[in-house]
Amino acid sequence: MLSGISIFCFAASYTLALLLEAGRVLWRRNRLPLRTAAFVGLAGFVAHTLFLAHRANVADASPLSSEFDWYLLASWTLAGLYVSLALAQPKIATGLFLLPAVLGLTAVAQFASKEPFAVERASRFWGNVHGSCLLLGAVTVILGFLAGLMYLVQSYRLKHKLPPTTRFRLPSLEWLQKLNSRALLMSVILIGGGFVSGVILNNIRHRHEVDYVPWTDPVVILTGLMFGYLLTAEIFSLAYRPAREGRKVAYLTVASFLFLVLTLAMLLSGQTQHGTHPEKSAGVAEPSLTGRRT
Repeated sequence: MLSGISIFCFAASYTLALLLEAGRVLWRRNRLPLRTAAFVGLAGFVAHTLFLAHRANVADASPLSSEFDWYLLASWTLAGLYVSLALAQPKIATGLFLLPAVLGLTAVAQFASKEPFAVERASRFWGNVHGSCLLLGAVTVILGFLAGLMYLVQSYRLKHKLPPTTRFRLPSLEWLQKLNSRALLMSVILIGGGFVSGVILNNIRHRHEVDYVPWTDPVVILTGLMFGYLLTAEIFSLAYRPAREGRKVAYLTVASFLFLVLTLAMLLSGQTQHGTHPEKSAGVAEPSLTGRRT
């Protein structure tokens, strides 16, 4: 089934979405719903995701580790950002700027090499992406949590008509609500990027008999659950407008922080192989990236 998806499928969807975005600006009598282009782009994004998943599944060497794949990954990232922004704020013409870049990267990929990089280079790249995304994602989750706390405190003060003081001032509820929403969106993108890149990195190490983390590792499971929760919360908030308003979005960011705390606690407890070298700790020589013992 996945083998039947080609680049033409999602490139055509992105092109149609761009035309719809342009038509909305140029054609004043356009009566199509605001999110029509976003849903067309979403269809292309889903096809794009399935195409990359198939590439990773059938790869003989390092999955998604060629110039061709990396250009498509870059366009996939921008396409996901477009879909998120277009669904959240359909009146803003972000597609006129993001979609040309998506199509440009997709076109450049056609001229790039499909030969996988050496295992060392691929592993190093995905390791850097994995670590950077998770670090920034953790910071974003904490920022959203703090903004959520400030929102709840400010809401409580206003609800109970507590007099303001010069020594304790907080931003407006409107400003804090926007910060919460944006923190939630960025958390989805960064934690998702960290989780997906971690899966690819682990797959590379597994295929070449290098130390890898078991898929049943608690940190892997908790990170996957946190990403699933954040993605579900973001989709729910996009589909159900009241979820983006008031204390609801603050509660969502607070709950995401709890997932982060559980993940960090598991890392500190030592009950995980994530970030460790089990073969070294057991006194066994670590295999090199070529599969030979060193």
